[in-house]
This record gives sequence, C-alpha cells and structure tokens, in this order.
Amino acid sequence: MEIINYDLTKLYPSFDSPEFQNDLQKLADILQTYKEYIDKNCRDYDNFETKLKTLIKFDEDLSFLIEKIYPFISLTRSADTTNEDANKYMAKVQMLLAEASPSSAKATKYIGKYEYLDELMDRQEYAEYRFYLYELKNKAKHQLSDEQEEIISKMRQTGSSAWSQLQSLLTSKLEVQVILNDEVKTYTITEIGNLLHSPDPETRKAAYLGMQEAYQKIDDSIAMCLSSIKGEVNFVVRLRGYQDALEESLDKSRTSKHTLDAMLQAMYEYLPYFRKYLRRKAEILGRDNGLPVFDLYAPIGKLTKTFTYEEAQAFIIKNFATFSDKLAQLAKKAFDNNWIDVYPRKGKVGGAFCYNIRPIKESRILTNFNGNLSDVITIAHELGHAYHGECIFENNILSSHYPMPVAETASTFCETIVMNAIINEATDEEKLALIESELQDHTAIICDILSRFIFEKEVFERRSDHPLNSKELQDIMREAVKQSYGDGLDHNYINAFAWLNKPHYYSAGLSFYNWPYAFGLLFAKGLYAQYLNDKEGFVKHYDDILRATGKMNVEDVAKQAGIDVTDVNFWRSSLELIKKNIELFLELTDKTVKH
Repeated sequence: MEIINYDLTKLYPSFDSPEFQNDLQKLADILQTYKEYIDKNCRDYDNFETKLKTLIKFDEDLSFLIEKIYPFISLTRSADTTNEDANKYMAKVQMLLAEASPSSAKATKYIGKYEYLDELMDRQEYAEYRFYLYELKNKAKHQLSDEQEEIISKMRQTGSSAWSQLQSLLTSKLEVQVILNDEVKTYTITEIGNLLHSPDPETRKAAYLGMQEAYQKIDDSIAMCLSSIKGEVNFVVRLRGYQDALEESLDKSRTSKHTLDAMLQAMYEYLPYFRKYLRRKAEILGRDNGLPVFDLYAPIGKLTKTFTYEEAQAFIIKNFATFSDKLAQLAKKAFDNNWIDVYPRKGKVGGAFCYNIRPIKESRILTNFNGNLSDVITIAHELGHAYHGECIFENNILSSHYPMPVAETASTFCETIVMNAIINEATDEEKLALIESELQDHTAIICDILSRFIFEKEVFERRSDHPLNSKELQDIMREAVKQSYGDGLDHNYINAFAWLNKPHYYSAGLSFYNWPYAFGLLFAKGLYAQYLNDKEGFVKHYDDILRATGKMNVEDVAKQAGIDVTDVNFWRSSLELIKKNIELFLELTDKTVKH
C-alpha cells in the first residue's frame, strides 16, 4: 500500500532546518522580552491603553509563532509517535510555554481587572479585539496567584502532559493478536477498528476478543494515566474557583449549563428510538439478547462497495459540490496538495483529526483510511473542519479559536451533505445500507457519546475520593453503557475497556470532550434544515456563522442562525430528523425480520 503522508514543508523543511531553529529561538527571545515587559509595566494602570496595545501585539506575534511551530511538532509526532526529534521538541516547547505561563496569567489578570475595560471594549478601535478582551476579563476571575500559576504550569509537564503521552505511546504500539480459522494474525489497535466493520461476523467477534485480551496487557498502566490526569484536573479546577471540571468545560466551551441540560434532556427522551434500531439490527443478524458490541458496525444491506483513496476523493468532491463550489474547491485543494496523512501504520496514532494552521492559512488532516464507507465519511468530516478553518482564517488571529461545541458543527454538516446526496441517488437496496451506515454514526454520537459523558462525570466524582484502578473504571464504563444503550445492546458483550483508547479522556485541558460531538451533530441538523429551505441564501449566511464561532458565545452564534439552543424543542426537532431515518430503517427491514 502506498504511503501518503501529509506535507508539512509549508511549515518547515525539517527540525534541523534553519527556518525551524530560527523560529524556535525567536519564540524563546520574544517570550523572554514578553516576561520582562510584563514584570516592568503591569504594576499600575498608568498609560494603560499604550500598554494594552503592546500586550495585544505580543499576543499576536506569539500566537503566530506558536501556531506554526507547535503544529509541525504535533503533526510529525502523530504520524510517528516514535520520532525522537518530535518528542524532544514537544517537551522543549512545552517547557518554554510553561515558563512563560505565569507572565501570561499576570497579563490576563492585569487586563481583565482593568476598571474601565467594558467602556474601552465598546470603542470602534477595539472592535476586532472585543471578544478577546471579554474572554480575558472572564479568565481573570479564575486566575490564581503568579506563584501558583507557575507551579501548576511546570508540574503539568511531568504530570498530566506526561501521563497523556504515555497513554498515546502505549496504545499506538499495542499489538493485537486475532485468531481466525486457526490462524493467528497481528494487528494494531487502529486496524482492529477497521476489522469491526467487516461483513463477516466471525471476523468481527475475533477482532473484539483479540482487542479485549490485548487491552489487559496495558490496562493497569492506562488506568493510572487516567486516574492521575483526572485527579490533577479536580485539584486545579477547584483551586480556580470552579465547582467541578464540568463547570470549567462549559466555561471553556462558551456554553451555558442551560444549553447542555436542554440537549441532554432531549437525548435521553429519544434513546428508546435508538434502542429500537439496535434491537432490529440484532434480529437481522440473528442475535437474541440485543446487539453485541462487536456487531455495532456490522454492515446491513447490500452495499459492499469499497473505495480506493482516489475514488474517495472524487466521491467527496462531487457531493460537496451539491452544497457549494467553495466547499468542493477546498476539498480538491486538500487532496491535490497533500494535506492528508491517509493510511494506518505502526507508530501512527489512531482515529482522525484536522489541524487548522492559521500562519499558513491551511489545514492538515490525519486519518486511517481502509476503504469502507465509514472511512470516506470520516474524510468528509475532517474536511468540514478544514472548511471551518477557511472561514475562521479571515478573522484576526486572536479571534480564530472556536470552542468545542461548535468545533464539530462544520464537520458534521459535511457528513450530512455527503450522506443525503448519495442516499438520494441510491437504489432501494443501497438506500437501506446507506441509511443503516448513517444510523451507526448517529447512534455512536448520541448513545456512545452519552455513555462517555456519564462515564467521565462518574470518574471525576469518584476521583475526588480515591484513585481509580482498571477494575473500577471497567465497572463505571459498563454501567454507563447500560444507562445509554439499555436493552439495545447485549449486556454479555460490553466493551468495558472503552475508556482505554479514547484520547479525549487524557487531556487535562479538554475535560468532557464528548457532549460537543452531540451538539455538533444536532446543531448541524438544524442548520441543514435551514439550508434546505433556502439553498441560495444559506451558503454565505453559513460562512458568517462559522466566522462568528471565533468571537461569540455559543448561544449568540446560534442566535445568528435564528436558533435558541437553550430551548429543548430545538434539540427535539433535530432528533426528529434522525428518528425519521430510524423509522424508515424499521420499515425497510420489517419484511426481512418477519420472513
């Protein structure tokens, strides 16, 4: 299989190149100057506006450098977790930023606590920085003393950051032995994920059993990673004055608790429909007690088509064009210019992600393509993130970071575009397979994401009392899955190790990175309904919404689209669209089951 790596030369030719080394030194020099300026000037509010403009310029220059250096290191490391240079420079840059963190915290407090900041923000000359200043004011409420901020920042390098790297390293190098037809084959965890999509039931079950056995080789170590990270987060968020990690997550997400509660209420209300789908799928596959977890991604129907990477490219571009030429051109640019690291291999991280890189106004995507429909949808999803980047790049660099809930909106919207376009063109036989494939994804985003939320909430609560070992984490995960999937799943086959290979659990700065996926799906469904009502006028409106995600709270972004996300009825209306597909699936398979 041809190796297709993403091209990082627009960032730097190599770690040894003069360009990288010069920028690394430049970053160190600016950070030192930045620290000295803050120590000298942020003691009183004399000539505040002059100081503010200088601090903003520092922030812009530092953001530009960091957002060029860090992606190069991180993307290199993601493609090869054993790359010694990437690991070395990751640690070096993290240490540089950790050393500057106390100064950054001091600047945040200095600006955020300025008595007349609200009046200043309303002036036209600060219009492009208004939300940036608003967020500094909010962050200042949770800043600790300079000494405490420095201690936390430095300790994290040998604490949560190190634990996270260990989890990534152990899972990326884990080998899984699968026994099938008396033959033993070895796979990576990523490759096992692909086997779980196999049309052969014995292959799926063997892959699941092999994965369960392999996880037991590293579960104690990974449990210590997770328990340590969550323990650190609990300690730090309470120091900062948050009630818990969820409150901090909502704050970082620019989302109110009312919005989250409304969405969760609707999700719980619609779980019975997803369970009906799962039970019907179990009947089709000849399962008696609900669907075993290894059959979640079993294909239903006669769509057995696989895609070469070239076919996937043409397929995506064609269907993106049904929405807009701009979206199709973005995809073509990504394919033609090697923005994507395509195939799985040993040492490469699993899953998929997109990295928006502001300094070069391009994105880079990592995926693990194996040729099935799900892989094609994954690329479409990540290209949605890249399209979001294209829109957000038009903002000032300090207004180019969007929060987690809306981070999944453009990506999920692109999935909807592709799936709806191909379903409309499908034969009846293909339509069943396509609808079922989409329901697989939607069930994962509603039921699995809900189970992850329940799991993480319980882990944080218990970690306040004691460290957690693998057995306790398995018990919590098993119960979370039962609460979410109910009788839709066979409780004899539940992946109690589902926490072990989900990287989102292992970021101290991204607690509860699960519910935003549900938000993205359901918010995108609501936006897509608007698109169908006004196709010509929606595209520019949509781009404006995406640009706004960098400089507004989530509720205000939604208002731009005429949506009230604090109203449970909005979330119900989006779930109704998924319910219709479930009902169609039940109708299409009714005769199959009766016979």
